[in-house]
Amino acid sequence: MTPEVPRSKVSRRARADKSLFVALQDAVAKLKRAGCPEPRADAEVLLAHLLGEERARLFLRRDEPLSPRVAAAFARRVARRARREPVATIAGEREFWSLAFRVTRAVLIPRPDTETLVEEALDRLARIGKGRARVIDVGTGSGCVAVALAHERPDIRVLAIDRSARALQVAAANVARHGLSRRVRLVRGDLLTAVGDGGRARIPRADLIVSNPPYVTAAEWKRLPPEIRDFEPRGALVGGKDGLAFYRRLARQAPERLAAGGWIAVEVGAGQAQGVADLFRSTGRFGEIRVRRDLAGIPRVVSAERLSDGKEDRRGPPARHAGGS
Repeated sequence: MTPEVPRSKVSRRARADKSLFVALQDAVAKLKRAGCPEPRADAEVLLAHLLGEERARLFLRRDEPLSPRVAAAFARRVARRARREPVATIAGEREFWSLAFRVTRAVLIPRPDTETLVEEALDRLARIGKGRARVIDVGTGSGCVAVALAHERPDIRVLAIDRSARALQVAAANVARHGLSRRVRLVRGDLLTAVGDGGRARIPRADLIVSNPPYVTAAEWKRLPPEIRDFEPRGALVGGKDGLAFYRRLARQAPERLAAGGWIAVEVGAGQAQGVADLFRSTGRFGEIRVRRDLAGIPRVVSAERLSDGKEDRRGPPARHAGGS
C-alpha cells in the first residue's frame, strides 16, 4: 500500500511544478481582480524581468516549470502590483531614450512624454552648435533628461539640480551607470537658486535650461490613479492650485542664469502650453517662443530664447508651434 503524502508536501510540489504559462495565467487573474489596467502586460513584464528574458520570448518557454525560488519571487512581485505599485518600481528600472534607468519611490518614473523635452533640447543645442555647451537640468529626479542629453552630445556639460537628497542618490546611480560622472554634476538646491551668487554651484551662464517641473493641479492630484498618487513623490508632481507655480518661478529666475541667445525648454501638462508661453513672454526677457507637440499631438514642451541685454520687449512675439519630431 502506498503511503499517503501529506497535503502540505503535495501543495509545495504543485507549486514547484507549475509551468511558466500557468504561473502567468494565475498572475493575470489576480491582477485583473485587483483592477490593474493592463494585467497581462504587467505580469509578462514582471516575469520577463525576473528571468532576465525578453518579454517576447516568454511564449517559447511557456511549458518550462518555474523553480520554487523563481515562483516565490514572482508571487511577491505580483502581490505588490496587485496593491497597485507601479511595475517600474517593482522591477527597479525603466527604459527612457533607449537607456535603462534605476527608479525608486523617491523619483518620478520616466515617461515617453518627456522624450519630447529631450528632442526639443537637442534641437536647441544644434542651433548653438558644437563646443562645450552648458546645460542646467532643473528638478532632475532620476536624472533621465540630463543623462539622455549628455549621452547624445559628448561635447556638453550638464548641471543637474534637485531639492530631494533621495532623488539625487538615484540620479547619481544613473549617471554612474552610463559613465557620465565627469560631465554631469549633481547639486542639491531649490530650482535655479542653487546656481550663481549665493548658490551651491557657481558656473557661467548656461546655454540651455531644461526642466520637467511639477505641473499637476491640486484638484487633479486627488483624481490620479493609485499607481501615481500612492507611489510617486507628490512634491515632484503637484505645481500648486493651478499647476503653474513652478513655471512662474522659472520664468523669473531663468533670464539671470541664461546666456544671451540661450534657451529654456520646459515640459507642460495638457492645456498648459499657452499659459506657460504667456509667463515667459510677460517677463520681457525672452524673444522667440516655441511650442512642441508630442506624438499624440498634445502641446508638450514650451521653449523660449533669452533676448540680449537691452533688447527686452514687454510684448514679445507669438508662440511658434513645432511638430513632435
